Amino acid sequence: MTLGNDMVDIPTAYDFSGRSFLITGGGTGIGRATALLVARQGARVTLASRKTDALESVAEEVRAIGAEALVLTTDVLDPDAITSMIDSHVSHFGGCDVLVNNSGGSYMFPLDQWDLPNWQRMIDLNLRAVWLASRQMAPIMIEAGGGSIVNVSSGAAVGVLPEVAPYAVAKLGVEHMTRLFAAAWGKDGIRVNCVRVGAVKSEGYLRSMSRSGRDPDEAGGRNAVGRAGWPIEVAHGIAYLSGYGSGFTTGVVLPIDGGPMTVLDERPE
Repeated sequence: MTLGNDMVDIPTAYDFSGRSFLITGGGTGIGRATALLVARQGARVTLASRKTDALESVAEEVRAIGAEALVLTTDVLDPDAITSMIDSHVSHFGGCDVLVNNSGGSYMFPLDQWDLPNWQRMIDLNLRAVWLASRQMAPIMIEAGGGSIVNVSSGAAVGVLPEVAPYAVAKLGVEHMTRLFAAAWGKDGIRVNCVRVGAVKSEGYLRSMSRSGRDPDEAGGRNAVGRAGWPIEVAHGIAYLSGYGSGFTTGVVLPIDGGPMTVLDERPE
């Protein structure tokens, strides 16, 4: 779509009719919310992760909206599986308009208990997978005239959380890699942006809070708004960065985290 000096109206900015999204980590949380949101705006979606049952469940929700969904069981720790995922998406949809690198996660260990295999696994899952998928998708998007890549980072990238050290290092790498990709591919019509996410009430987060007997909002709510977020709130940020309305935006890390962290237990009267 070629834009001139006229303002892009709201319906156009968020119209994904006929556009295809490849969403890793698409079976739960932010991935699920993003798939459902863009599908409601006309997108065709590929859902990729290791958990086939979760993917099929989301795919049924997408199809109930009237949109097309492709399920690809994929372990992004496997470089060959990433290649197969991209090839399958492009073969099925004839290209790719938006790649959402959402897969990721972490264990928690005291800093001195992180061993090399677990450290490397976190780097491969959270950083190498983003590098491989983006690098392999870029030539396809360039040949088609452009596209959008949206990466998902975490507040851990700028916090000081020794228990998730390799995850934090990987996510900070994702943020800088976002800028590098944006600079390299901007002239070819590819925009690369990132959302930095705070505590979000995904299925995994809620299970973790339940096991520990903690209130999800209290545990994740030392931010300005005083609560944890919802996956759909992150999905709207991803949709914005994917759409025509953000056509002049690239290399950006957008915090979606409830605002600055508070340090006082009680606010002054």
